[in-house]
Amino acid sequence: MKKLINAVEDVVKEQLEGLATAHPDVLKVNFEPYYVYRADAPVQGKVALISGGGSGHEPMHGGFVGMGMLSAACPGEVFTSPTPDQMYEAAKAVDGGAGVLFLAKNYTGDVLNFEMAAELAYADGIKVQSILIDDDAAVKDSLYTAGRRGVGTTVLVEKIAGAAAEAGYNLKQCADLARKVNQYGRSLGMAITSCTVPAAGKPTFELGDDEYEFGIGIHGEPGRERLKMQTADEITEKMALAIIEDGAYTRTVREWDNDKGEWYDLELTDEPFKAGDKVIAFVNSMGGTPVSELYAVYRKLTQVCEAKGLTIVRNLIGPYITSLEMQGMSITLLKVDDEILKFWDAPVKTPGLRWGV
Repeated sequence: MKKLINAVEDVVKEQLEGLATAHPDVLKVNFEPYYVYRADAPVQGKVALISGGGSGHEPMHGGFVGMGMLSAACPGEVFTSPTPDQMYEAAKAVDGGAGVLFLAKNYTGDVLNFEMAAELAYADGIKVQSILIDDDAAVKDSLYTAGRRGVGTTVLVEKIAGAAAEAGYNLKQCADLARKVNQYGRSLGMAITSCTVPAAGKPTFELGDDEYEFGIGIHGEPGRERLKMQTADEITEKMALAIIEDGAYTRTVREWDNDKGEWYDLELTDEPFKAGDKVIAFVNSMGGTPVSELYAVYRKLTQVCEAKGLTIVRNLIGPYITSLEMQGMSITLLKVDDEILKFWDAPVKTPGLRWGV
């Protein structure tokens, strides 16, 4: 294992120290327990957005803390869920009286710990809501989930719902918008190499020199199938068509009722893309893929979308949800309406995403 680290046990701590030192005007870091939070928190009268997950996916989530996105992010150890006390303490630190919206990717540990944190915050008198991100079109169930994994749409939800909170949306409005964005977005990833978790010291999985994994998860979970290596155009078309042609997806999620102080079940259905839809296209590096290759992917993606009657109106290209040094990429397509596009274009100032300021 070759990595720019000092000691395995200090990887997350030193990463957070560097983040705080580099961006003191935007964010601060609490170390007992770990959470990253806006430098101006709490913002009175504004809904606070909190997300989190295992480290190793940077800049998600700590790099998206700041004006127009997250109020706080809770990093676990590498590829390990954060603990309920991290989310609970973060909620107390950033609540400005308008409530806290938790954004949880659909991984079993994340979901359970965010639910516990929501109950603790509610018991302290904080209004809460929790929205599940489950946009991965690769597989219905995986090693770490019941239902679809939460992947690329996470960044888009954080940006759009974060901008809405900045504009004065109340807790219910922010939650409704976050839920809509999740339902409108679908993603799929691939890998041509594994990554190495520092604590493991060896690659998570093995791929032959002439193979790639189609439908990979952001922790190296298996995908739909292992295939012989193809050209960039062939891989991009296969991924794009799998997303665009994905059928209606119905599932039941749990959300919080502040009036009753209990969880309730909500049935949701995501409808397929159709000709005439306008979309945001997000081409993401898994960490080891150069941006030049992402642009080659985007080139082909635009051709596939055009052939299917989809119009790309905005794009995001680069390493935003990584998997350490994994070579691979993911594609996310998000159907947009006027509300979504307005908040996508709104100003944002975070270490990982910045425009309009």
